[in-house]
Amino acid sequence: MQKKEIKELRTCVTGEGVFKIGIHTPSFFVDNFREHDYVTSLGSSPDGRVVTNHVNFPKEGVSAPHADTIYEIPNAFPFKGTTYINSRWADATAENIENIALSPRQDTSLWGTLDGWGRENRVAKKNIEALFKKMPGTLQIALAESSTDPHDLVRLAQISCTFEFDTNGIPLGLVYERKQGKMVPAIKKNELFEVVANNPHLPDPYKRAMVLCPGVQGDSAITAEWHHKKDQSHVFEYLRQNSYIPWGHFAANTADDTVRYCIADLSLTDMEGMRHLCYQRIYVMLARQMGIDIPRTRQRISREELEKLRIKLMASIESMDSNNPLGFNGSLWGWNFGFSCSQSGYRLHASHQQIHQQYAMIPCEVPGKDHGRFLSSYACGDMVADFIKDYRNCTQRSFFENYLAAIRTNGRVDGNENGPRRLEVFEDENILLFVPKAQTSQWELQMMPLRPCGNILEADDAMRKSLDRGIFIALNVLEKLGARMVTCLEYAKRFDDSSADQQLLYAFLPRLPHSPGAFSEAQLRWITGHYPEDFALACRNKLTP
Repeated sequence: MQKKEIKELRTCVTGEGVFKIGIHTPSFFVDNFREHDYVTSLGSSPDGRVVTNHVNFPKEGVSAPHADTIYEIPNAFPFKGTTYINSRWADATAENIENIALSPRQDTSLWGTLDGWGRENRVAKKNIEALFKKMPGTLQIALAESSTDPHDLVRLAQISCTFEFDTNGIPLGLVYERKQGKMVPAIKKNELFEVVANNPHLPDPYKRAMVLCPGVQGDSAITAEWHHKKDQSHVFEYLRQNSYIPWGHFAANTADDTVRYCIADLSLTDMEGMRHLCYQRIYVMLARQMGIDIPRTRQRISREELEKLRIKLMASIESMDSNNPLGFNGSLWGWNFGFSCSQSGYRLHASHQQIHQQYAMIPCEVPGKDHGRFLSSYACGDMVADFIKDYRNCTQRSFFENYLAAIRTNGRVDGNENGPRRLEVFEDENILLFVPKAQTSQWELQMMPLRPCGNILEADDAMRKSLDRGIFIALNVLEKLGARMVTCLEYAKRFDDSSADQQLLYAFLPRLPHSPGAFSEAQLRWITGHYPEDFALACRNKLTP
């Protein structure tokens, strides 16, 4: 009976704390109802022989006695669907794990190409300069996304908007115009502006003028900062007052004097700074709700003071009157690293600034529009909470204890005892970074605490340092494998939930060039061409010694 109930939960983590997977070994026959043959020439081979399509028109039915073996792995969390691994693809990858990588950005320079061509054909440089302006907009966007030549990108930047320069030709800022009563940058080609401003190869003075200087992206107030002069780290916290997240959100962006476009440029101090601003903001907003004094304003709260405030908040929540619950009892954290836009205008990732993190408080309830009743306000961690309650009811066990046990005792999907079997990528005394058995992105990583910690309020100073470092390592590993766009998110327990079952969970989801969200992904069917154990080894191989 227990096994049946676990199966109904559709999780790969059994009540015994091991992973379970399904295996499809297709063998079938298909009737042929085609009436006519349409055999024709497709071309010719190098030796002159005609190549036809006769194989597409069998005379009888089609027999497939040994089609590809497919492994089916329910996600650890049922609301995230199921992963399918094609054994033929994964076996090929297992033989050469170095194939788990994306090619680095190819050097591209239109200016260099045209300059060489111009010298050969005696074309004046001013005519080559004019060609950039005459290019169709789609080609301008394609070049802005793919070029690695600052000469190309400067020309495209100057086409997208109007700059003010100093006497040395260095941009000081943008030319502004009045629209609807506001002074806004005079941007002539918005998509081109966004794409070229997000290209790491654009010279830094142009990045500062276009997107990094405080105020150039709008009138959002700067409500906190982290400044570590010794490590040359500087982060601003912006308040997004009119946000797509109800009640506003905050964005911790590396400042204009700390230009970071790649994870390789990011320091652990930068990461600690962005995360410190998140902890500080959430703790202070909780304290304001509960009438707890905060250390001070107009100055960053130190790590030691933040820990003291956290302890006060924990004690206050434990003694809180159940008849007077928290109005805002949840938090949201995420990060869209990287940016890209195709020449067709389809945006491939949501970031407007490469290195930034977003966070917000989430209310417990939201008033109903017409019927007067309240709705539970959504937080993605609530789906984890609902599932682990069902899991305990069915198994009498803690899901996260079993999840960790299954990771520790993992066996390869394909059963190959000679291949790598570990899912762990990195761990310290507080956290574990690992590859989930069922990846929803082909390169998904997850991170969770190794001791009870359901949200950032339950994370003491040592845990917070480990979480920051784990996020930093995860993004570094993925970028070294070639990932240029990664979505990061946090599944957290509500602050006033006293249950010890739910652990804080982070997911890192790279976007890969040949894996767009489409038919399969819309059904939460995740198609993967490698075994998770091989991907974990590829990640470990990229850890900095």
